[in-house]
Amino acid sequence: MKHQASDAHTLAAAYALNALDPSERKDFDAHLLDCEACRREVAEFQATAARLSAAVAREPSAASKPAIMAAIDGVRQLPPRVATTAPTTTLGAAVRRRAMPLALAASVTAAASLGGLAVWQRQHSDDLQQRAEQAEQRLDDASLVLAAPDARTVHGRTTNGALTTVVTSEQLNKAVFTASRLPAPAAGKTYQLWLDHDGSMRPAGFVTGDGTVQLSGSPADAHAVGLSLEPVGGSPQPTTNPLLLMALPS
Repeated sequence: MKHQASDAHTLAAAYALNALDPSERKDFDAHLLDCEACRREVAEFQATAARLSAAVAREPSAASKPAIMAAIDGVRQLPPRVATTAPTTTLGAAVRRRAMPLALAASVTAAASLGGLAVWQRQHSDDLQQRAEQAEQRLDDASLVLAAPDARTVHGRTTNGALTTVVTSEQLNKAVFTASRLPAPAAGKTYQLWLDHDGSMRPAGFVTGDGTVQLSGSPADAHAVGLSLEPVGGSPQPTTNPLLLMALPS
């Protein structure tokens, strides 16, 4: 398939928000393997979109439910879906159909999150507010590393097929881990991150799925970052073979 490299770059925002069809995502996965600029953009877009989503939670007004219930009778039912033969889609066509500015993509994510979070907050407002503030703080911390003037980047792939990126800042003494297409762990398992200090693996936090997280602990004297499947709650030392052991950028 032939396409302009500049066209492929514009799909980074849609890819970060899982807005591509499976075939389009597969094509862009292949593009990411050879394009460091797009891998960096995807990591930044994911962090920004998640930050905007966490920032829109708010308590619904007392009049919201009666107004919604009163409007239901006036909402028309959608017509039935009719199966059609989908035309072959190229990556170039996907660019023309799906490419969007990051601001628009993030706004869609934030708007979708508003409705779901508002309902949940009505029952658990205190807990939700605390979690939102914690999530925003984590994303703020990750964004500082991604934007650091001395940020260094390295890319890899886990044994179960996920694409990974690690960005470090020597000035901040922090590291950020990003995963894309990470399969859901089996029941009772979680993905745990590690920092390799001269062969001693130290816990560095958890990653629950696609997205960007800041590693806990100091990467200053670490040589590599690892990822393994551990029991829920984590382990003091890896109990399974590593899914990833990648040298930190120097």
